[in-house]
Amino acid sequence: MLTLQYIPHFEVGNLDSDTKIKKLLKIVKENKIILLEGRLKVEEEAQLIQKTMEIIDKNFKGIEISTIDPKRNNILFDNIKKLLAKFLLGSSGGLTIIGPATIVKEIKKDPNKIELLTNEVKRGRKK
Repeated sequence: MLTLQYIPHFEVGNLDSDTKIKKLLKIVKENKIILLEGRLKVEEEAQLIQKTMEIIDKNFKGIEISTIDPKRNNILFDNIKKLLAKFLLGSSGGLTIIGPATIVKEIKKDPNKIELLTNEVKRGRKK
């Protein structure tokens, strides 16, 4: 069974980077695909990848991650509103997908959409 877990920005937006990374990795290690409202900071994404590399073993093969940004609008007033919101609320625009590499085969993206291709999950037979 494929499990998606949506995490709204308010749930992780006020966490420090270490706590946020630990929370995300804990969920991914449960073989869940995270739909995170917003984006990670560049430093947080690098830290997530680094921490992932440190814990790879035979049961956890790593992660796939991708972010899509909302369409950018060139209207000056909209840009000012977005900058003010970003300053007050943090970088919450967009959507980030994080999933275990054993389940997520590939994440394809273009400016308007993300396609998530998954591997078949092989389950042991119940006895």
